[in-house]
Amino acid sequence: MEASGEDTRQFPRPPQEFTDGEGRTVTMEAYDGDAEPLVAMYTDFDANSRSQGVPPRKEPAIREWVQELLAEGLNVVVHHDDRPVGHAVLVPVEDGSAELAIFVHPEYQSAGIGTRLIEVLLGHGQAEGLDHVWLAVSQRNHVAMRVYRAVGFETRLREHVEIEMERDL
Repeated sequence: MEASGEDTRQFPRPPQEFTDGEGRTVTMEAYDGDAEPLVAMYTDFDANSRSQGVPPRKEPAIREWVQELLAEGLNVVVHHDDRPVGHAVLVPVEDGSAELAIFVHPEYQSAGIGTRLIEVLLGHGQAEGLDHVWLAVSQRNHVAMRVYRAVGFETRLREHVEIEMERDL
């Protein structure tokens, strides 16, 4: 199914502050800062927090991966108590189109942060002139697919293990 384009809402732009489902006040901001705080966050991720090979497992690979995302993508980071607890990025792939990736620290999942983070990231993308976003998600990741659908992504292509989803901005 192709993205219909009917959902043309304006998404919130960073910076944003909100209280998650656990009562924690978090802030979301566009980020092009130092890689080290994100590297520290990603080293906490266990095997269950990884999908499609990311984040990488070892710190040197995590550092290289984060530096590449910061250099090439539009990044939004979630902070709680002055430490990053979420990161989402839009990596441009062609004129006006980008691939989305999102990661929320395991201790902060299932509290509404992921949904809000995607919305703020999409607002950042709109402000930067993007008009189309796509992502790949494991067919087994039903929680993530519900989040993506809640912000307007539609299934585009089914492959063996992954589903591609997309939406127009």
